[in-house]
Amino acid sequence: MTTLTVLIVDDEPLARLRLKALVQACGEPRCEVMAEAGNAAQALAWLIEHPCDLVLLDVQMPGQSGMRFAAELKRLPRLPAVVFVTAHADHALEAFELDAADYLTKPVRRERLQAALQRVALRLGRYETLPAEVPALVVSERGRVLRVPLADVLYLKAELKYVTLRTAERSYLLDDSLTELEPRLGDRFLRIHRNALVARSAVRALVRGSQPGEADEAGEGWAVQVAPVDEWLSVSRRQLAAVREAIEAGKW
Repeated sequence: MTTLTVLIVDDEPLARLRLKALVQACGEPRCEVMAEAGNAAQALAWLIEHPCDLVLLDVQMPGQSGMRFAAELKRLPRLPAVVFVTAHADHALEAFELDAADYLTKPVRRERLQAALQRVALRLGRYETLPAEVPALVVSERGRVLRVPLADVLYLKAELKYVTLRTAERSYLLDDSLTELEPRLGDRFLRIHRNALVARSAVRALVRGSQPGEADEAGEGWAVQVAPVDEWLSVSRRQLAAVREAIEAGKW
């Protein structure tokens, strides 16, 4: 595949420096940081003259916010993909409404950034076929065998004889059990219930009380909100402490 060209937009020089180093440390897909900007005005001026594939964008900056800037980018002749990189987790739903490719919270882990870069490469059609280096789950559908990147998986939930694999766009059915799947998923996923594994990056809230769907049915009183599909999954009493610990440690 060709190299992804990247613009980093953040008002903090040290944050830009760290993010640039992380991008360069990611092996697949190949990326090149073409420029940096400290605010939206600088970024827009550069983009008008230098189209690129991806903007890694902070949310809270002096002047125009990252959210408003992302909306303004839609007027460009060549629209870059946007991945938000921010210390604030409460703008995630708005980010996905703007069709952001991903939403990363600081401090960003290299593995999490690489998953976001892989999602961008897939969205831009840079992979003719999904490389073996990209972690994926194999699914069968209507006689076809597909590889679904782990970066796109929001959760896996056991239902009757099958496991439902959910992405932002659609659902797939797997024959494998959650017990068989869990060791292949790595630390990107956390078991929240005997019947559910959720991607850490997809969790937006842990709430006690009555929530739509799953929490009410299970009657266990706790649920996590999954973005960008805005669905709720039950958290069992047995897994509640681990889920709380992951959130408090910033491991989402």
